[in-house]
Amino acid sequence: MQLTYPAIFYEGEGGFAVEVPDLPGCVSGGDTLAEAILMGTDAASGWVLDELEDGKPAPAASPIKKIKPEAGGFVSMLVLDMDAYAEKYGNKAVRKNLTILVVCNTKNTTQLQDKVF
Repeated sequence: MQLTYPAIFYEGEGGFAVEVPDLPGCVSGGDTLAEAILMGTDAASGWVLDELEDGKPAPAASPIKKIKPEAGGFVSMLVLDMDAYAEKYGNKAVRKNLTILVVCNTKNTTQLQDKVF
């Protein structure tokens, strides 16, 4: 699932700040504009993933023309690849197979801990 959200960028002495108005409290920043875009995308993706994992829908994005930055700011779009983000950071259970020694499967684990650890 691909989502887009408008973001407001502000340049300061230490770099750039980014705010995503459609996602309350979603702010980030970076030393460069490129880093701020990446960090803003990551923050927004995390915000949306939390909502999706809680069974809530992703918030609708405002039209870019309705976003009005304060003086010195500008608006640009962030593109979120939610499938890739969820695969990397999601809380979905993943099945893993494990091979152990037969002795580990049959001996008392307390006795085994003394020998192994």
